[in-house]
Amino acid sequence: MKLFLVTRGSQGDIYPYLTLADTLMSRGHEVTLSLPRIFEKHAKDAGIPYVLQAFDDIGGMIEGAADTNQKTKHILKWVRRVIDKQFEEFIPLLKKHDMLISANTEFAAASIAEYCQKPFIRTAFGPFIPGTQIPPAVLPWPEPNAIFTPKFLWKMLNVGTNFMVLKTINKNRTKLGMSPIKNFGDHAAGSANNYLVYSSYLGNTDSTWKYKWQIGGYCFYDKLQYEVSAYQELISFVQKDQKPVVFFTLGSCDTKKKEKICGWLVEICNKHNYKLVVGSGWSNTGSNLRNNEDVFITDKPLPHSLIFPNCDAIIHHGGCGTTHSAGRAGKPQMVIPLIIDQHYWGNRVFRLGIGPNRLKPSGISRELLESRVCDLVTNASYKKNAAALGEQIRSENGPENICKYIESHI
Repeated sequence: MKLFLVTRGSQGDIYPYLTLADTLMSRGHEVTLSLPRIFEKHAKDAGIPYVLQAFDDIGGMIEGAADTNQKTKHILKWVRRVIDKQFEEFIPLLKKHDMLISANTEFAAASIAEYCQKPFIRTAFGPFIPGTQIPPAVLPWPEPNAIFTPKFLWKMLNVGTNFMVLKTINKNRTKLGMSPIKNFGDHAAGSANNYLVYSSYLGNTDSTWKYKWQIGGYCFYDKLQYEVSAYQELISFVQKDQKPVVFFTLGSCDTKKKEKICGWLVEICNKHNYKLVVGSGWSNTGSNLRNNEDVFITDKPLPHSLIFPNCDAIIHHGGCGTTHSAGRAGKPQMVIPLIIDQHYWGNRVFRLGIGPNRLKPSGISRELLESRVCDLVTNASYKKNAAALGEQIRSENGPENICKYIESHI
């Protein structure tokens, strides 16, 4: 079976597809993975056949968007250019394959699969399917309410998405001799086999979904290349005394308050006799905290599967991958959400009782952060619930489950 896989974004979007591609190849399938240029080395290291996209998600999104007043206009222009490139790049490739598996960020994927007359599996790292019980995970309101119901919010999101992508998709469909679509949301979910790449123990699902869907657990990427010496330095820092270890990262995200938050965390950890580990990520978070004996900066790639089991509490941005990695490690966690689905995962952490409620950067004060950090480290209920969730997540086999699902559509 020849399978064409497409994803884009940051580590949390790419790493699961590296695992999926590797697992499919081990089961005897031929795979081609389309991914952003910045992850080329990862595909090479894993021995996965790949093609590079014209430009990657992060670079494309921030290119020329320094001026806040022009950001919306720039994003619209960027998304429409991406859609044109998807039609241009993916049709010739898909014609040489038997099936398309793509992330839900590939807006043109459903139309491309339709044109090539190939089966299509659309993956998502959250409940990105329109329904009436769960609000859209891309919005910062993860809880239903009486006025802005999930159904209403999905309609509003669909209006915005149609404005953003529909004209460009239909322009390309017309060029290909295809009839235009009226509603992107219905077409994307309704013409695909929707597969949710997250844990049913950590995320949730909506019984009102009318589209074809399946859920099978997260695909952890445990083959990340790393320097053994960097890991040994971390372990030495963790084991030098019995102080609880707090981990903080913003992953690939950034916020103007990141260094202020880091400074507060240092003060809080010093006051309460904790140690602090900072994952610097793409934005070099915590770069000004060196030369502090109770602070360790992980500025070299280290897998979460090695870091998190050595921590007592994890504070992060709420990306799907980081939330699942902390969950698998069985550790209490707290989310400081910035964009897209991070509010959803922060709310799930709170609702499952594995950590306190999320803290938006705009609402953080030193006093509030101190209260939440101490609660996160000392609350026995969080520890108990997180340990139980860890056992559940470790019992899943996400890569095998999605591979079996793909094979069932051959």
